[in-house]
Amino acid sequence: MSISAKDVMKLRESTGAGMMDCKKALTEADGDFEKAVEILRKKGQQVSEKRADREANQGLIVVKLSDDKKKAAAIELNCETDFVARNEDFQAKADAFLNSAFENETESVSDLLSKEVEGITIEKHLDSMVGKIGEKIEISKVVLAKTAGTLVEYIHPGNQLGVLVEFDGDLNNDDAGKDVAMQIAAMNPIAVIRDEVDASVVEKELEIAKEQLINEGKPAEIAEKAAQGKLRRFYEERVLLEQKFVKDNGITVKEYLQQQDAPLVKSFHRIQLGES
Repeated sequence: MSISAKDVMKLRESTGAGMMDCKKALTEADGDFEKAVEILRKKGQQVSEKRADREANQGLIVVKLSDDKKKAAAIELNCETDFVARNEDFQAKADAFLNSAFENETESVSDLLSKEVEGITIEKHLDSMVGKIGEKIEISKVVLAKTAGTLVEYIHPGNQLGVLVEFDGDLNNDDAGKDVAMQIAAMNPIAVIRDEVDASVVEKELEIAKEQLINEGKPAEIAEKAAQGKLRRFYEERVLLEQKFVKDNGITVKEYLQQQDAPLVKSFHRIQLGES
């Protein structure tokens, strides 16, 4: 099939791969963009996780944590421009919607839209904001967390990234909790432990690793074994408790928590502005 220069440029902007490599990958993938990205990865190209066609939403992420650290809520309120996101009225609305989510223990956007603030549903508040501001305004995420252990929150300056971490027990070391929350913000793990990583993700990483090694000239049986080593490195990069602790690369996050006599992480939520 014919591959347009526009499609090639889109893939190049998304992955950072060379123009000819992008064209070949798209041709091999019959124009399928996601398949072309995977083909480039298999050939060892450095592919960014960022997609060029991802909408760059603006807005705020706000988090509320109970005094006993047993319950927390977070929402993402989006708009089109950073100018609106920095507006005091927009920020006040975000806090009001967050308080409603927290008090009503709301777990979905649709449920939150039906809740009332000052006698008016949040859905109608959003409609009013759109009419007043002239931009698309929406709530894209709602998170509710409850635990018998301890919850820790972290909001990155600018309110474009928020983290909620659940520890499996009482956490008496605030610094350790904040360190782990900041680790999650910075290193973007996909799971707490390797058993939580989706099997399809593991299978794809193994397949990519094997094909990279074969393309480097390794025999199939050696590539099979060496791919397991690459998978271990994948776990060390993407699984929280196996990641190197950002403040001390000589230990893992799990080892850091053990040194601090702190409970291990049970779960976490990482909310980044504009990400699905």
